[in-house]
Amino acid sequence: MSHSSTPSAAPLPAFGLVIIGDEILSGKRADKHMPKVIELLAARGLTLSWSRCVGDDRTRITGVLRDAFASADVVFCCGGIGATPDDHTRQCAAAALGVELALHPTARELIEQRMRDIAAEQGQTFDPERPDNVHRYNMGVFPVGSRIIPNPYNRIPGFSCGGHGGGSVHFVPGFPVMAWPMIEWVLDELYPHCHQSVRSMERSVVVMGAMEAALTPLMEQIERTHAVKVFSLPSVDHPTYGRHIELGVKGAEADVAAAFAEMLAGLRLSGAQLGPELVRS
Repeated sequence: MSHSSTPSAAPLPAFGLVIIGDEILSGKRADKHMPKVIELLAARGLTLSWSRCVGDDRTRITGVLRDAFASADVVFCCGGIGATPDDHTRQCAAAALGVELALHPTARELIEQRMRDIAAEQGQTFDPERPDNVHRYNMGVFPVGSRIIPNPYNRIPGFSCGGHGGGSVHFVPGFPVMAWPMIEWVLDELYPHCHQSVRSMERSVVVMGAMEAALTPLMEQIERTHAVKVFSLPSVDHPTYGRHIELGVKGAEADVAAAFAEMLAGLRLSGAQLGPELVRS
């Protein structure tokens, strides 16, 4: 459940992440996007609700994007928006939306300016008819109706689609040096109304030798009476605590304080053996 900082505020959208690329699934590269997106959202009082990783397969990418557009979520999609044969994201986004692809006029201007800059740096005259330059315009071929996401690294833009009652998907490159500032721009320029000023935190306690089934009634009681989420992280072979459960609550600081106090009281009443307490913000 989502709890806003004021009772009258509209519910916050869920935030999702799609990571595209065979190199992630094959292990050639480790994903860096999910932890960074979690960090960027947390800095604004927001959380990541879900993440999906999909390889360079058009059918699968189209299906994942169709689900995203059918939701009410704000989704970031990283990777596959270039113009090489293994880049399918732009085409799949159009297929998922049921629209055509077209060269975005602003994207064309930005790409051309980038090509002019490169030619000037190399002491050459810009030739728009040179085959490699003509091909570069394909990086600005987006689903019709797309909106531009500026790229401060090299001007080659990303794009946003959807909204108007459905999910909004924001497409950025797979390169972190480009993707992360573009995601920040989206969060700050398009979703400032979603930023939360209430500090979020987690408090938990290690419960020795516990079984989750025995703790479930207490967890359900806490969620019924407090505006927090309860979590349990079981471990069977911890080198210090052995079999145990890290049981905790997360949410706004004031709500967490009251909920955690009630949780500790319930655990002590049941005779649970408690280990150290943990606090994360």
